[in-house]
Amino acid sequence: MKPTVFIALLLLLVADAYAQLGFCLGSKGDPVFTEDFGTGTGFGPALPAGTTSYAFVSGVPDDGQYTLSNTTGMNGNWVSRQDRTPGDTNGKALIVNASFTAGEFYRREVNGLCVNTTFEFSAWLINAYNPSSNACGGTGIPINVRFQIWDQTETQLLKEGDTGDIPGSANADWVQYGMTFTVLPGQTSVVLKMLNNGAGGCGNDLAIDDIAFRSCGDVASVTSGASAVVEACNNELPAQLNLQLNISGSNPHVFQWQSSFDGTTYTDIPGETTAGYMTPPMTTSQYFRVKIAEDIANMNNPYCYTLSDSFHFFVLPQPANPTNPTNIAACANDVSIPILSVTVPAGTTVNWYDAASGGNLLVANSVNYQTDVAGTYYAEAVNGPCKSPSRTPATLTLYPAPQFPATPEPIIEICDGSAAVLRAGIPAISYNWQPGGATTPSISVTNAGIYTLTVTSANGCSATRDFGVIVHRAPEIASVSNQGSTVTVTTTYTGSFEYSLDGFFWQQSNVFENVEGGMITVYVRDIYDCGGDSENFLLVLPPAYFTPNGDGYNDVFTIRGIELTMASKVAIFDRYGKFIKMLTPADTFWDGTLNGKPAPATDYWFRGTFDSGKEVRGHFSLKR
Repeated sequence: MKPTVFIALLLLLVADAYAQLGFCLGSKGDPVFTEDFGTGTGFGPALPAGTTSYAFVSGVPDDGQYTLSNTTGMNGNWVSRQDRTPGDTNGKALIVNASFTAGEFYRREVNGLCVNTTFEFSAWLINAYNPSSNACGGTGIPINVRFQIWDQTETQLLKEGDTGDIPGSANADWVQYGMTFTVLPGQTSVVLKMLNNGAGGCGNDLAIDDIAFRSCGDVASVTSGASAVVEACNNELPAQLNLQLNISGSNPHVFQWQSSFDGTTYTDIPGETTAGYMTPPMTTSQYFRVKIAEDIANMNNPYCYTLSDSFHFFVLPQPANPTNPTNIAACANDVSIPILSVTVPAGTTVNWYDAASGGNLLVANSVNYQTDVAGTYYAEAVNGPCKSPSRTPATLTLYPAPQFPATPEPIIEICDGSAAVLRAGIPAISYNWQPGGATTPSISVTNAGIYTLTVTSANGCSATRDFGVIVHRAPEIASVSNQGSTVTVTTTYTGSFEYSLDGFFWQQSNVFENVEGGMITVYVRDIYDCGGDSENFLLVLPPAYFTPNGDGYNDVFTIRGIELTMASKVAIFDRYGKFIKMLTPADTFWDGTLNGKPAPATDYWFRGTFDSGKEVRGHFSLKR
């Protein structure tokens, strides 16, 4: 045989052996046999003679030895786990240190089984070796157990299966393994054998607990239609149901219907032994199930039959109508509309509708209903399929709120010293102005600010509106200054002002450029006709030259406006510092002569002061 063919056959054999393991997928009976190895402290006792060929020790077992203990943590090389049996105190498990020679290490005859019946065998295993101890290197020799079920003569193997290799792990915990088998006709006993498939040596240490045998039947359920639970209202009773047993598989079965009023204690229903059952008219809650056996001889043995899933007929009380409805009146412009609600007992739910009967479902499973649409809504109490005799109305009334005109909120501009009249413009039963607290439809105000009016109608609904008042003050000139021929006007406070030098042409800028020297008048006014101010200003702007040629233009040197002052003095010198002329309010110009004769055409200097204390100095040219 070619190696590849041999390997393929070997894999098929191994896969088939593993495939033998598997739990009952159908209905299960009560355990016929269990072995949990007892409870207590210390080790032992030894198993009955013939149970194992391994030697019992009252301590840590060596290769080919076993003990009974309530923990696997007997030495520093094994994981520490309690026995697997739930709820017991100091429960014990079988601890096995596998022999160097593979083979049987446990056998047990199980009696009281039922003929022609399928059973499930199961047991819990754990690999006791802890790799973190590094006693064996790696995960140690894995455990590998073969389960065999033999007939009572031990001549016919009914079923076997291997666990496969289970390596050691520091996180190891109990794992359940199982397989199903069928008892032969005429036999009520089987022999369970467990064999070690693994090699002896470091590792291959295991614990076994909670061995069990129980009957295994096909999956079975009871339904009415497609449901395993039927609910009925007490106002719709009596009710009669056609129940049907649904069972998988094609093996022949025998049946016995049972009923119960508490779901715990069941009694047989005489004569009901088929797959279907028509109940009598019922007025109370009941449970139904079916006992199922593969042989009529097993029907009265609780270890030999299985049970279907139970069917529940559940009678529910009809709920009373919801109570304490909240009829709500609110304003249409409220930020939050209150919630409609009703009261029902605990365990009862509520559905809301838009009609007293029929209609549309609005909200389900809530005692509250929230809406901003006025109207009457109806609450129906629900308990499973049961509904209250009628629906309870709850009404939401929405009163209209006062409506201000749909225009921008008003802004009123007035002059300082005058008053603005603010008017509500809509009827109401009460008015409230803030600040101030006035309660009249209109108020007269003189101060700038935001005034808030709240109006309230006869139904108690309110609306608010803001009025803005702007007060314009007449401008006041704080100062006038110049930088050369550029004049700047400064006011004591800012506003919407216009500026002028002649009272006719106005500009928004407070700066004037290229202004001729002399006495000027500066004007400023509020653009809303709230008054103005003016001020005279002497713009001292000496000319850069003059031409005394008798043509009538620029024939003399003067500083415009000096004639309007009281005590101004400006002295003129030649280039050598010789005094030429003194300009005063009474003698305002120099005609370009010196001692009656024309002065030379050259540069001259001036220096002096004006009434305001302003000092001027500079030079100019005489041109001919």
